[in-house]
Amino acid sequence: MNALVALCHFCELHGPRTLFCTEALHPPSPTPSQAGAPIPGDRESDREGDGLTMRANSSATQRGDMCEGCRSLPASHPGFVSVDSETGIRFLSHQQPRQPQLFSVVRQACVRSLSCEVCPGREGPIFFGDEQHGFVFSHTFFIKDSLARGFQRWYSIVMVAMDRIYLINSWPFLLRHLRLTIQSLQSTALKVFDSEQCVCPQRAVRMNSVFSPAVFSHQRSGNAARSLPSLTQHTNLWASLHSSFKQEEEMSCWEGAEGGGSRPQCHQSESELYRDFLFDEGKAEGYPGPKFRSLRHLRQVLGTTDFRQLAWHVLMGNQVILRGADPGLIHSAFTMLKALLPVGCVRSVTYSAQYEEAYRCNFLGLSPDVPIPTHVSSSEFSVLVDVVSLERGSLYSAACGEDILSLYQFNISSTNSQPTDKGPTLLNKIEVALSNENLSVDVVSHCLLCLKEEWMNKVKVLFKFSKVDGRGREDTQKVLALLGATGPGEEDNVRLLKFWMTGLSKTYKSHLMTAVRGGERPLSQ
Repeated sequence: MNALVALCHFCELHGPRTLFCTEALHPPSPTPSQAGAPIPGDRESDREGDGLTMRANSSATQRGDMCEGCRSLPASHPGFVSVDSETGIRFLSHQQPRQPQLFSVVRQACVRSLSCEVCPGREGPIFFGDEQHGFVFSHTFFIKDSLARGFQRWYSIVMVAMDRIYLINSWPFLLRHLRLTIQSLQSTALKVFDSEQCVCPQRAVRMNSVFSPAVFSHQRSGNAARSLPSLTQHTNLWASLHSSFKQEEEMSCWEGAEGGGSRPQCHQSESELYRDFLFDEGKAEGYPGPKFRSLRHLRQVLGTTDFRQLAWHVLMGNQVILRGADPGLIHSAFTMLKALLPVGCVRSVTYSAQYEEAYRCNFLGLSPDVPIPTHVSSSEFSVLVDVVSLERGSLYSAACGEDILSLYQFNISSTNSQPTDKGPTLLNKIEVALSNENLSVDVVSHCLLCLKEEWMNKVKVLFKFSKVDGRGREDTQKVLALLGATGPGEEDNVRLLKFWMTGLSKTYKSHLMTAVRGGERPLSQ
């Protein structure tokens, strides 16, 4: 177990309860016969199902002792599953951990986070734990509820890991992201609270009601049944929490790893992360109309020249702006284009009603009426793709499987006059794979993954040589030649390597710096 994230709640009738947790399942090392096996039907999933049954049977008593406020997903709910396409790691979310050995660990973390292990004021972050039961990063907070005692309910988000150093190193990242998630929950609940108070002010009702032990007991029983979705009026709350917890676990996992060079740092703005939490990820797939199915499909629609120009801007780190009326189509285009970059180089705002600066995102989707600032439209470090709807197109024809080109026209504009036909070398290799019709989409996807790994290794070598070791320009040029980055397209290759260097995590960089200093210390002695 790298880590596990859980949302906990203190019920007025039943005490501390685990509401929702997300855990990561690492894939077993595949054998040749297993390489193409589908994930849902493998034996690992069957064992997880057996483990869930074992855990569920052992906690039947606790399940029966639940109110609506203690429950997130029913036992029959399959939960939420996300798969990291690069690593094969599955992120599973349900009310309780699917791995039986983690049930007691999470349960103890839940109880301690909502009883004895709290910071002054009962709201805020705290760290506790031991080698036997794991180490816990906990953040307690209140949610407004017009029917609760004191008009608020007590929750906590905990992250449990067996590695103390790993969890401490992840503290700054976790604190920032947990606070954004908590602020999102609190702000939406506050709106519901204010609207309910306008209709029926509960403080006045309570002041005027007759108090008796019997009435008090009845009120407590009735008030304990409000669930978190009802407090926030967020119908897809658990799906949104799954996405948020998955990101926290995945990002902290790579931030805490020494070799996590190709995984993301935290580049998103707070407002962007807030929007991402409230935005239902499933909506993009639910929009009517066609979608881009693969990079090859995107290349076929745009044409080879326009696709190469767009891909060149992506690889160079320029801001790619898609402006149109179909969020689903724009989302699918970004999904394909993001596959060209390491995850650490991706900063996206999928669809916005206002322009976002390039330092906030290099992938930006805009509604059709959003103007582009002059300093952006005149910059060579951006490219604009206007997705124009054709009059003869219709949602009905899209539903009938009509091609994207019959519905939309793509107008690409950029002030960058630099030719893109020479390089970078990576783009040339990608185009060779995409143009080879004998290669399936899956094979092209694996080829792209291998190419990215190859160039990320070049990035790591260049970073250590130029930034850590502090070598001069002449020596750096020799290294570039050894890496195969010189010759035709050399300028683009160097620019790509420098941009991809920004995708290296802070932990990986500091690890290299520490290793070099540690190696030099004995020499000075």
